[in-house]
Amino acid sequence: QVQLVESGGDLVQPGGSLRLSCAASGSIFSINVMGWYRQAPGKERELVARVTRSGSTNYEDSVKGRFTISRDSANTVSLQMNSLKPGDTAVYYCYANGFSSGRYFEVWGQGTLVTVSS
Repeated sequence: QVQLVESGGDLVQPGGSLRLSCAASGSIFSINVMGWYRQAPGKERELVARVTRSGSTNYEDSVKGRFTISRDSANTVSLQMNSLKPGDTAVYYCYANGFSSGRYFEVWGQGTLVTVSS
């Protein structure tokens, strides 16, 4: 069974920075995509950024130029968030898909809260 553990959520002032980290563990053969989603109160979960095994990245329009996703190793991913705005306040979820024990998997982390407020 594959699990994701996130860390790094915190309370930060507008204009500040945070770095979220996510590590996958378990019987992993390969991970294709790792990414970050977020869900603000009363809103649907949305993609923030994703990175493939080859290094290709995608970003939600509102975070382009402010957030950077990095595949730090085969099973870890981080999200550097700069110039944070109150609108970035949300629970951030790590996501991964790939293959484990011969089967395709999709897995989510438990979520980490990012609050941007003065």
